[in-house]
Amino acid sequence: MQTQNRLLDDLARVATGAMGVAAGMRGELEARLREQFERILSGMDLVTREEFEVVRAMAVEAREEQARLSERLAALEGHPAGDGKTGNAKTGAAKAAGGKARGRKATGRKDAAGPKTP
Repeated sequence: MQTQNRLLDDLARVATGAMGVAAGMRGELEARLREQFERILSGMDLVTREEFEVVRAMAVEAREEQARLSERLAALEGHPAGDGKTGNAKTGAAKAAGGKARGRKATGRKDAAGPKTP
């Protein structure tokens, strides 16, 4: 659409050209920033998502195997699984500190071995 005023037409063309240049500059800036980030990230010792998932699966397998071996050890020793007699470090530390350990309460007595039966 052409108007009667050439000045307005020229300003419209300049504005359109400026918008095109701005869009081009934006694309160039994004590309340079992306390259810079990729360069910085490649210099870091980061793992890929695939490597992370493989290690995560290995950790899950290791936890499951540890649970199976713990149950097997308890069965071989003749203890029911989870009774605290298979060397649980948390339970042992709590007992040594005189705190709560698997249902026993610290009573403040020196012989805090639990309730005494008559």
